[in-house]
Amino acid sequence: MIDKTHIGYAPDPVTMDIEKGRLKFFARSTGQEDPIYLDEDAAKAAGFRALPAPPTFLFSIDLEQESPMAFLDMLGVNVGRILHGEQEFTYYQPICAGDTITLKSRIEDIYDKKNGAMEFVVQKFSATNQLGEHVADMTRTIVVRN
Repeated sequence: MIDKTHIGYAPDPVTMDIEKGRLKFFARSTGQEDPIYLDEDAAKAAGFRALPAPPTFLFSIDLEQESPMAFLDMLGVNVGRILHGEQEFTYYQPICAGDTITLKSRIEDIYDKKNGAMEFVVQKFSATNQLGEHVADMTRTIVVRN
């Protein structure tokens, strides 16, 4: 069983410069067809100051860390036993090319089901831009099969 004393653990924040080329690559990779994600003129015509980040791009910022899954080692979880359970995004304003985003995270909850056959690790993330504005929140749930 995962030690629940890890609830509240908050690793160092990760900061990423949001680059136009990276956003286009992510948009193509995730099958975005709306031109606002690929064409700067279309994005500006739609009211964005630059190319906006596609809806799930926030998740990739967390992967910019040196070891994005190091927290699993801390929890004593074998990465081969995990499943992606759920993700949720709440945007308060667009993340656009040219922004610098800082992502802070913490383990919000650890619980189990089926008498410990499955454990769940819930992480909450908060994103701020270079102006200190709170731009988005994300929740990720990882399922550990025992």
